[in-house]
Formats: sequence, structure tokens, C-alpha cells
Amino acid sequence: MAQLEINDVTVRFGGISALSNVDFEVEQGHIHALIGPNGAGKTSLFNVISGIYRPSSGEALFEGRVLNRMKPHRIAALGVARTFQNIELFQHMTVIENLLLGRHLHMRTGILTGALFYGRALREETAHRLKVEEIIDFLEIEKVRKKPVGSLPYGIQKRVEMGRALANNPNLLLLDEPVAGMNVEETEDIARFVLDVKEELGTTILMVEHDMGVVMDIADRVTVLDFGLMIADGTPDQIQANPRVIEAYLGEGDQ
Repeated sequence: MAQLEINDVTVRFGGISALSNVDFEVEQGHIHALIGPNGAGKTSLFNVISGIYRPSSGEALFEGRVLNRMKPHRIAALGVARTFQNIELFQHMTVIENLLLGRHLHMRTGILTGALFYGRALREETAHRLKVEEIIDFLEIEKVRKKPVGSLPYGIQKRVEMGRALANNPNLLLLDEPVAGMNVEETEDIARFVLDVKEELGTTILMVEHDMGVVMDIADRVTVLDFGLMIADGTPDQIQANPRVIEAYLGEGDQ
């Protein structure tokens, strides 16, 4: 069953088309990779899904709901969470504090009871902290849980950013280049955690990634963009054998 539907989405900035009539579906419980050369429009599509951009035409639907004119916080409240190509954590705050920020949409306590910190506020804080501790255990970052994020290695920071997105209890997780800039060991760790998110948490994942080894190893389906156009959609094996994909990446064939 399609959980996310991208229906003929076009995004224009003046006379420039970042996306042109992109059309594909992401099935529930799958890892769906979105690939393409730099400037292909991958992050622009993420921005459409998360409400940062409004498409010039077409629509994005999540679980049957049109996202086009929703504010980002409304879309997040529906169960859509994302990470970013460049780490967007609060560097001076601890791992726990950063993950607690991912719970803000689930917090119901008012200013007064929150300030006095009793009754409902205390119970809510305890519940959110328990959820955060579960994520810390899941991502194996117990040893750094109380350390400022800015003091941590890059690979661990990327893991923390994934954790903050997971703290929202998403049904759809958007991962923007989760292994970018990582060494082989860090890449293998993140790939394993992405698979765990799918298999253990049952979360649907749409992932932008340039590491073709990771994409071909863990993705159930792959969509390819090139200069804003969708040029292929299929299984990893189909994509690897597609001449248009090979041409887009290697510049081979007639122009």
C-alpha cells in the first residue's frame, strides 16, 4: 500500500524548474531510495514533502492527505520526520536534550504546570525521558548521552540527528544523505540502524543518498532524478542495469 504519493510534482523558481512532473509512490514499511547527481532536485522534493516548499503544480499525499498547503509543523504532527544533509543539532546541548526536542509535538503541559513541575507535568516529563532513553539504547549511544553534541565525532552526531527524528514517533522518516562524509565503519553502522528502523520499528523510510553501495544493499526500491526529471523507478537490480541511469551518472552516450 502506498503511504506517500508524489503526483506530477513540479517546482519552479522563476524560470528554473527544480522538479518537473515527478511521479512515484513509496510503499508502507519499505526503504525507498531517491538518487541522482548533485542538483537533481532530491532535497527540493524533501522540502515539498516536509512543507518548506509548495509545488507549482501536482501534489504530495501522505496517507491520503494532501500536504501541499500544510505548514511544516502540521506535517510533522501527521508523523513525518526528517534529518538534514548538514547536521542541524544544537551543538551546546547534550544528546538527551537534543532528543527531547524531538518530542516537542507530543508535549501537552502548559507554561504554569511546566514551570512548577508537578502532577501532569512531572508524569509527562518522565514519559518523554523514557522514550528518549529507548532511542538512546536503540542507537547505541548510551556512553555519550550526557555529553554536548558539539564534542562528539561526526558519525555519532549523525546518529543523534536520526535519533531526534525518531523521537517524533514518525510513520515516515526522511533521511537526507545519512552516510555523507563517513568512513567505512560509520557507514556500515548507519546502514544497519536504517535497516533496524524499518524492521524493528516498522517505519517507512525515504532516503536521499549518494553512496550507491548502501542504496543497493538496503533499499527495496529506487527512484532516480536528473535535472529535476524522474528518469527511472524500480528495484535496485533494475536501476543498476538502466542505461539512462548509467548515462546520468557517468555522462556516457549521446547528449
